[in-house]
Amino acid sequence: MKQIYDLVIIGAGAAGMAAALEAKKYQISVLVLDEQSEVGGQIYRSVRTTQNLRPETYELLGADYQHGQTLENAFRKAGIEFLSGAAVWQVDPDRAVHFLRNGKSLQVGVRRLLVATGAMERPVPIPGWTLPGVMGAAAADVLLKSSGAVPSGRVVLSGSGPLLWLAASRLVEAEVEILAILETINFSSYLKALPYLPQALRAVEYLLKGLRLKRQVSRAGIPVFSGIQNLRAEGTQRLETVCFTHRGQSRKFELETLLLHEGIVPNTQLTRQLGCEHSWNKLQRYWHPLLDEWGNTSVEGVAVAGDGGIVAGALTAEASGHLAALEIACQLGAITKNQRDSASKSYRKAIRHHQAVRPFLEHLYPPNPETLVPPDDATLVCRCEEVSAAQIRQAVEWGALDLSQMKAFTRCGMGPCQGRMCALTVAEIVANTQGKSAQEVGFFRGRPPLKPITLGQLAGIAEC
Repeated sequence: MKQIYDLVIIGAGAAGMAAALEAKKYQISVLVLDEQSEVGGQIYRSVRTTQNLRPETYELLGADYQHGQTLENAFRKAGIEFLSGAAVWQVDPDRAVHFLRNGKSLQVGVRRLLVATGAMERPVPIPGWTLPGVMGAAAADVLLKSSGAVPSGRVVLSGSGPLLWLAASRLVEAEVEILAILETINFSSYLKALPYLPQALRAVEYLLKGLRLKRQVSRAGIPVFSGIQNLRAEGTQRLETVCFTHRGQSRKFELETLLLHEGIVPNTQLTRQLGCEHSWNKLQRYWHPLLDEWGNTSVEGVAVAGDGGIVAGALTAEASGHLAALEIACQLGAITKNQRDSASKSYRKAIRHHQAVRPFLEHLYPPNPETLVPPDDATLVCRCEEVSAAQIRQAVEWGALDLSQMKAFTRCGMGPCQGRMCALTVAEIVANTQGKSAQEVGFFRGRPPLKPITLGQLAGIAEC
């Protein structure tokens, strides 16, 4: 008979750790699953190992990253049951969780499920983005955290968003040779964000941090080109040149590494598979699960915390994890509604504070239209099945009017990534070709297995 936990948390980042710590206070049986070898998620990735084995990198990553060590210490001391290297590939209607670990497929029973899978970097499909040497800025940041590795040779960063500047500042400190930063936003973005500045001043530390990052880049003498267009990576066997247009003039840099970034989006793969209702963020152009004030989804017994619900940053994710755990404790009868509401006040206050800056940032850093709808027909959109923008547009002309039909016509979304790398771009191209909104076109349906699994592993499912 499989073991049944009061609460299973999928994801051990800021939200997952916080939720586990909160639930543990009320004697709730908790199991935390994560694909990584240790807790921390993407923001606090490898924080314990980095502190112990790479103290110079730990110092370089700064106070925001080091805050994760506080969470990690508390999590470890609380004795919370944690399974690392656990890749969830399916959740049943009765909330039984199936996951791969050490080559075996296991399952556990669940009374309440909390999805804390966080966000992922938005793919940036430009001509040549599949060349060796082109990668995401967040991916480069992960490499720095997990192994202390930084790009060698000449580097250019391109895109927009706070993480682009954070990555640039960390690479500056690591003495990486950065040739330029190519911003896809222009002065009009600042004008659109300006009305939201007074509200953002309530969380002024975020604005000051952004200014410090930009000052650091400026002091390093790195040129910044704003409002760039027609970005493309060129090379034969690997990246050799990045080309772009700036103020009507064609420019290029010879380089070894191009780091791309156009913001992050919620990882909705699991909530899709569970059948949760989702809502469309028109400004940042992504889908996110529809949640109530406690993180409950439309599916009974399933909640979401952190950036997997809506992108709002690590500290908001942490507070949302506490709120979700309090609600689950109340649902399980461990605390009363009055106790839940009283304990939630400080976390709600923290969320209001940290979210004050979000409207300003989201208007300042919308995703680049050329990323949403690649103008060059030759641009590869689905990397798994090697489907180009031209093929997607052609399929629309043949009658593929939504993403389900597009999958049948082109196999987009049928590869190992299950659409994680192409879904948003495919939807935008389909919508643009028809003169519709991406919201009308919809999304790929989430189907198990969410992660690749062999028939042998499937046949040998064991109970945890």
